[in-house]
Amino acid sequence: MSNNKDTVYPFTEREWKRLNEIDANERRGTVRLGLVLVLLTLIAAIMAFLVYLVVFRSHDYDLVQTYDRNHTVLGIPDTSVREDTASSFASDLCVTDRDINLAAVSLQAYSAGLFDLDNAGIIYAKDLFTTRSPASLTKIMTALVAIRYGNMDDIVTVTETALNIEYGSSVCDIKVGDRISMKQLVYGMMIASGNDAAMMIAEHVGGSVDYFVDMMNQEALKIGATRTHFVNPHGLTDSNHYTCAYDIYLMFREAMKYDMFMDIISRSNFYAEYTNAEGSAAAVTWESTNHYFTGEAEAPDNVLIYGGKTGTTEDAGACLVLLTKDLYGDPYLAVILHSPDKDLLYDEMNHLLSIVPSEAA
Repeated sequence: MSNNKDTVYPFTEREWKRLNEIDANERRGTVRLGLVLVLLTLIAAIMAFLVYLVVFRSHDYDLVQTYDRNHTVLGIPDTSVREDTASSFASDLCVTDRDINLAAVSLQAYSAGLFDLDNAGIIYAKDLFTTRSPASLTKIMTALVAIRYGNMDDIVTVTETALNIEYGSSVCDIKVGDRISMKQLVYGMMIASGNDAAMMIAEHVGGSVDYFVDMMNQEALKIGATRTHFVNPHGLTDSNHYTCAYDIYLMFREAMKYDMFMDIISRSNFYAEYTNAEGSAAAVTWESTNHYFTGEAEAPDNVLIYGGKTGTTEDAGACLVLLTKDLYGDPYLAVILHSPDKDLLYDEMNHLLSIVPSEAA
């Protein structure tokens, strides 16, 4: 409609205003309706999106790298994947499941072994795994447990426990009431093969001899000596006290990790000063039971004797374990269990040592 006043309409001015107001109200209503429709459409769209998220997408899972090794829940945290394989428990041990090279040496000893320590090889093996009485080779484990768990500076007062051994067996000849260091007891036990010293070591370190023997058995299992069982710390005969030549190798090899043990086995004697039961100063020199150190036996020309441990009882026969080196300094461990007597023991040990390689590999 035009607002030109020169045009003649059949409406009065008042009616004209009313019509304009109606027209304006209709336009405003149309705009409001449009806005309401837009708003409703937007709300409907939002509602539809929310329904989609809740009903459909809420059941979706991200499956990317679900089984990643480093996933904090499903994987192994802080673990790197290596291309090489893990080293086995026995990777640096001499191992076998059979006799080896029996034709090289004929021995009357029941069991024997010659182990190449640097190359983890066995040069000779005779009945390594049959259980036998070890006699004083037991003291290798006694020394290992004492060095590993005892305090070598402790001063031990000798008790009646030291006397609880077989009459006539080898002793350090310590007396009840003597005050002597743990270090001296270990040296005396190994060098003079003192059973009385072994009993005092066991009582002092373990609190009781029985508990110390339990420690010995636990230590044997830890190093893989599964054919071994001890009932005392010295090796005197008991039907439940046994080991095998291979387990002796394992025990000796473990003990070699300690400088004190290496020093002990290399000595031909040991001088000890202590306080006797009367409170006076006393001294003793313990001599080795190893015939290679006393001059009663001589090793083959191509072998150097570093040291070892002897053992002898009627049930065990004559036993010997030796750490030796060839002329190039390469180490070998030789074990003999139950040779008929001491003289034959050292002859047979020399036969065994004679097959140590004379040239560097």
